[in-house]
Amino acid sequence: MNIFNLLFTAFIFSFILFHSNALNVTHDSRSIIIDGNHRIILSGSIHYPRSTAQMWPDLIRKAKEGGLDAVETYVFWNAHEPTRRQYDFSGNLDLIRFLKTIQDQGLYAILRIGPYTCAEWNYGGFPVWLHNMPGVSLRTKNDVFMNEMKNFTTLIVDMVKKEKLFASQGGNIILAQVENEYGNVMEPYGDEGKSYINWCAQMADSLDIGVPWIMCQQAAPPKPMLETCNGWYCDEYKPKDPNTPKLWTENWTGWFKSWGGADPFRTAEDLAYSVARFFQKGGTLQNYYMYHGGTNFGRTSGGPYITTTYDYNAPLDEYGNLNQPKWGHLKQLHDVLHSIEYILTNGDVKNEKLSNLVMATIYETKEKSSCFLSNTNTKIDANVNFGGINYFVPAWSISILPDCREEAYNTAKVSAQTSLMIKKLNKAEDEPSSLKWMWRPELIESTSVQGRGDVSVNKIVDQKDMANDASDYLWYMTSINVAKDDPMLNGTVTLRVNDTGHVLHAFFNGEYIACASTPGVQFQTVEIGSVCINTHEGKEVELSCQDRPISKIKFASFGSPQGVCGSFDKSEFDSEVDALSILEKECLGKESCSFKITEEKFGRPSCEVKKLAVEAVCEDFTL
Repeated sequence: MNIFNLLFTAFIFSFILFHSNALNVTHDSRSIIIDGNHRIILSGSIHYPRSTAQMWPDLIRKAKEGGLDAVETYVFWNAHEPTRRQYDFSGNLDLIRFLKTIQDQGLYAILRIGPYTCAEWNYGGFPVWLHNMPGVSLRTKNDVFMNEMKNFTTLIVDMVKKEKLFASQGGNIILAQVENEYGNVMEPYGDEGKSYINWCAQMADSLDIGVPWIMCQQAAPPKPMLETCNGWYCDEYKPKDPNTPKLWTENWTGWFKSWGGADPFRTAEDLAYSVARFFQKGGTLQNYYMYHGGTNFGRTSGGPYITTTYDYNAPLDEYGNLNQPKWGHLKQLHDVLHSIEYILTNGDVKNEKLSNLVMATIYETKEKSSCFLSNTNTKIDANVNFGGINYFVPAWSISILPDCREEAYNTAKVSAQTSLMIKKLNKAEDEPSSLKWMWRPELIESTSVQGRGDVSVNKIVDQKDMANDASDYLWYMTSINVAKDDPMLNGTVTLRVNDTGHVLHAFFNGEYIACASTPGVQFQTVEIGSVCINTHEGKEVELSCQDRPISKIKFASFGSPQGVCGSFDKSEFDSEVDALSILEKECLGKESCSFKITEEKFGRPSCEVKKLAVEAVCEDFTL
């Protein structure tokens, strides 16, 4: 019993230390420094209001398993203060719970308070009541606006401090952001814009959070703010201040979607290239925007006409599924980058031109060296000799050699599985009793602005302004008197509305007559249909149906198989060994199976190309 008590006490003591030891977060020109150690930080954006609170632990676990060090989020002012001085931090708006969930997984957090966020969020995160305040001018030197901004920013900081979540208090928040991409719009504001951004820096610094503040897309920000880059590529970006490390707050994994538009897409290869190139060129903190995009619930989606889905083609899809091969390909990159962290943040750097558009970058300490081989030609592959060894570097790709000899990773050579996601009609739709519907009333009293209620207008007006962002609906009513013998009744009567909006419903004498946008809602379930690999010999690979059994091996061949996932074909040069039977024995009935691609296992093909192509079908659990 005494031994048990001693062990239990020791466990509690170590747990308290883990959650209470303050971290010293500083920086130099090379990187963020945590407790005296130069760090590379791989981070990903997960916006807490764009998923359910029940999803958070799984999303953050998958982010950690994907090799991330940190999770980044904005704070959404209009969600938390929909009415002035009335706050909401319930449900999926529970910011503190979200930050603690990140901490429980052992990850750092980056808190972008703003409170202007953009983020394709309704009104950029600003409450509509703020816009309607007398004498207000947003994002400039204006006392009305700055007082409200300071009040909300202070509220958030005080909440976080109370829970001791800043790293300086023993928490996990290592960076905080004030404002957002102001440098993109600052010029038209003139001197008042400069005064405003200086005020932002002074206000933030006065809150004394004990970790660095950042400003994204803000060249040469007021001290002590650190500037950061946003964009598709930030390898050529250099901070104006030579003492600021190279930080990238938004690496766009895809893009948002507008109604009627195609699903945005960015390849895993190009995304990996942008990351590897950034670290090759001296970067040390990189954040994926988004790592999980999620869903725009309610009226949260902003303009222009952005869909409910905010999937963003991110490594974790809208529902939290692994978006393969993107998630797996990036995980492999993260593992390699972490393995050379010390060299990247402490080593001397030199470059060596190997051929046209092919460059070697060597990071070197007294004990070890690590190398990047980059081919920036978008079309032509390269065969180069470096250090007496020949390397094949595909077009628009980067190879990483942790020991400057053996290639551990290439951004264009994907060995992670591909998952084919399918959308199936939810059968519950055919059984109305299976669906649980909820409704809520339209609170008309909340929609009036400054007591106006019903008003007379002669044009279509701004709906957010008029309805105070409290309703999805704004009704326009007019009447005309027409005699029974009026000639206009003998032809077609057309209602014309001069409007730049997207959706309009029309009623005549109480009867619904038309809609300017065709509605069509179906309930569908997203699931993995099948998973594939198409990878060269020597690689350790995994097939996974993400918690569902593999029910069938549809295709498997080793050699020079043709086609892509979903439509593979054998070639005449493929091995005669029955790869399909081998994998049926190893994988059927399992949620995942791993194996190494070798000639010993799959036989010798009659060609130089030695690739294994496999398609496995996942069991259908749709009700």
